[in-house]
Amino acid sequence: MGFSKDFVWGAATSAYQIEGMTQGEGKGEHIWDIYTKEPGHILEGHTGDIACDHYHRFREDIKLMKEIGLKAYRFSVDWSRVLPEGVGAVNEKGIAFYSELIDELLKNEIEPYLTLYHWELPYELYKRGGWMNPEIVEWFGAYAKLIAERFSDRVRHFFTLNEPQCFVGLGFLRGEHAPGIQAPIRDTFEMAHQVLKAHGRAVQMLRQYAKQPVWIGYAPTGSMCYPETDTPEDIEVARQMLFSLQTNKRNWTWNVSWWSDPVLLGHYPEEGLKLYEAYLPKITEEDRKLIAEPIDFYGQNIYNGRCVRMGKEGKPEEVQRYAGFPKTAIDWPVTPKCLYWGSKFLYERYKKPIYITENGLSCHDTVSLDGKVHDPNRIDFLARYLHELKRAADEVDIRGYFQWSLMDNFEWAKGYTERFGLIYVDYRTQQRILKDSAFWYRDIIQTNGEGL
Repeated sequence: MGFSKDFVWGAATSAYQIEGMTQGEGKGEHIWDIYTKEPGHILEGHTGDIACDHYHRFREDIKLMKEIGLKAYRFSVDWSRVLPEGVGAVNEKGIAFYSELIDELLKNEIEPYLTLYHWELPYELYKRGGWMNPEIVEWFGAYAKLIAERFSDRVRHFFTLNEPQCFVGLGFLRGEHAPGIQAPIRDTFEMAHQVLKAHGRAVQMLRQYAKQPVWIGYAPTGSMCYPETDTPEDIEVARQMLFSLQTNKRNWTWNVSWWSDPVLLGHYPEEGLKLYEAYLPKITEEDRKLIAEPIDFYGQNIYNGRCVRMGKEGKPEEVQRYAGFPKTAIDWPVTPKCLYWGSKFLYERYKKPIYITENGLSCHDTVSLDGKVHDPNRIDFLARYLHELKRAADEVDIRGYFQWSLMDNFEWAKGYTERFGLIYVDYRTQQRILKDSAFWYRDIIQTNGEGL
């Protein structure tokens, strides 16, 4: 069995992480443009001002995608590049860039998957309250309308938001990402509600203004849970823990159900309504309907998970990782089973076709004496994880997989110190080198994962 014959093999990036060209050609500022300029925010003082210079080199990058054999490419549009003030006047040069990118992808038989929001909140909207301002629901809707009008004649697949857990939690609760705020907890619940309403409004606008039938999804993240053994007790505990909510209020955003239940089930989880009652904004029936606008597929960014079991006293418990447990360069645990169990549990609960919208790892990649980049750790990681995804594909509807990332890039607060790419980027010269893992992935794509 394994993967379906039309399984989508892709790779993913985001605008600020690769594009560069943060000033000029009509682009407005967004919160990361501002945040990275303040000393102490980003490791080694890096910024995305040049990044991978993809803005000028996208044709070269698409040639490399073609060489790898990608069937699809997930990228994001920088809201502030096409709407410099977030609303109002359109920057035609920004539109032209994405239009040419899409044309070049299609010319190379690579299907574009467009993400509306991968954290580039226009600074002009931030100054007007950003996600705290209820008007952002319509601002985001107007942005989605523009994207539909200009690109949906050629783009058929859209994601609304990428990882609200991160852009609300790390940006406004813990203050580790732009704009670097530790807001009152009540404010972050208000933001989360506007975020989900904005998602719903974007779905409406994409459908209303699309030039052809389109497929729309959503790409949250979260730590998966997998059972220690295949006993019914452990499996049930893992399922429960995956959808449980954080009791640590300063980390409340890091969960699956608060962000996905309203979108796919039409209501916030009961457990959360009780647990977070003191912080909640007014949630109306109209809000619930808007948030639950029907989507076509569900994206999930999955990197790792926690092993859990039913404890001796009939209570769920996390299994402690043994000394020397495998980790990636960024110190994330290597837990391949999360891709099988995560996909399975998500599909059972939400009953939507699933795309793994991000999965990969950071390695200590260097150019060897032979001029090549040998990354056996990445190949081993991907082989293990994709083996588990193949298992899941036998049981649930998995439509595609986007490796993170197509190329090394600006890794947010870590700057350029972490390398997640299939393509090595020398940031001094902008030279690209396909890593060994890129050729390995090419073989996986060509055989539709048969050898896994």
